[in-house]
Amino acid sequence: MKRGGLIVFLVIWLLAGIGETGAVATPESIVAANNIYVANMSFDPGAFFTGDAGTVTVIVTNGNTNQSIGVNHAAFGDKDFRLTGGTYDSSAILGPLQSRTYQFSVVSEAPQGYYFPTFSLNLREADNLYYRGVVQVDNTPLSVTVLSQPDSFTRAKKDTISLQIANPRKNEVKNVVVDIAGGSGVEIIPSSRYIGSLGSGISIPVDFSMTPEQECVLNVIVSYDNGDNHHYSNLTIPVTFSPDKKKANPVMSNIGVTAVEGVIHVTGDITNAGLSTANAVSVTALSPATVEDPYKTYVIGTLKPDDFGSFEVTFSATGGATVPLQLSYKDKDGNVVTSTENVTVPQYSAVTKKTGFPVLPVAAVSIVLALFVGGWALYLKRNNQ
Repeated sequence: MKRGGLIVFLVIWLLAGIGETGAVATPESIVAANNIYVANMSFDPGAFFTGDAGTVTVIVTNGNTNQSIGVNHAAFGDKDFRLTGGTYDSSAILGPLQSRTYQFSVVSEAPQGYYFPTFSLNLREADNLYYRGVVQVDNTPLSVTVLSQPDSFTRAKKDTISLQIANPRKNEVKNVVVDIAGGSGVEIIPSSRYIGSLGSGISIPVDFSMTPEQECVLNVIVSYDNGDNHHYSNLTIPVTFSPDKKKANPVMSNIGVTAVEGVIHVTGDITNAGLSTANAVSVTALSPATVEDPYKTYVIGTLKPDDFGSFEVTFSATGGATVPLQLSYKDKDGNVVTSTENVTVPQYSAVTKKTGFPVLPVAAVSIVLALFVGGWALYLKRNNQ
């Protein structure tokens, strides 16, 4: 190629280069391009589960106060974070002190650990900008634990169970909902509770009451969103019936039975030998007795643990009969609990009716009548002789 032709070729090549890049790099433009930097890179969610989808947001800032910079082809990539959306292939001008936001959609395909994906941006006047962020893949779920529950469950007795929902993750989760189910035969209040957002390291108590009619298993399901990804934590609570070790236990003692004018008087003491308060404690007599004034039902009232009170009930019944005394009280939930204690009514040999006439047993009356009839017959016989 002749010298003149070589010069023409070089000129055309330079012009073509200028048309492609829009400018020729100079020492000044290179220095200015070096003032382009990543102001922030953030991930949503802040920590991924393996398989979570999320977004990466990158903010690029032009730190120059008087010079614009041409940029194009922003990219984000890593073998452990698959890019599903966000391409920036067009050119743009970033003015002095201006910022531009780039957002990418990704899916985490990595196991638990820390990763350093790379953001890159082509600069017209200098080498490309590269920035490595840090993101965590953490498969730790929300924690669901029982803070307190009864030592034993009793059929038809309402009890309270306290749970704790805790977030051990490094990021906030949202839309936290607690659902509790036990199947038919158990009443749960409330059966669902919305918590909302739960920050990193935060725990919250959740109380609910349950009244079982049969043994069952309570299923606690905590649903929540990590970013826009749904996740669940589960807990099971067996409900089996056994004697309540902490319930109230009123016990009768010092029973005394007397009869006055045909009315049986039973006195005694009631002691609460349990560990809970017995409310509305009362005593009355049941069939075959017939309750009589003045103490048809004797109300003692409230008995705290180790407390006691005295009672007296009055009734009429056949001598020698066994009469059940019914002791009733209400537990802390208002359930009525009853028990019975049998007492034997004494014979009426020394008992007097309210009319003032002696009350004699049937056998004694028969003997008296027989003696009377025999004596009268003997008297008549002697008079006729």
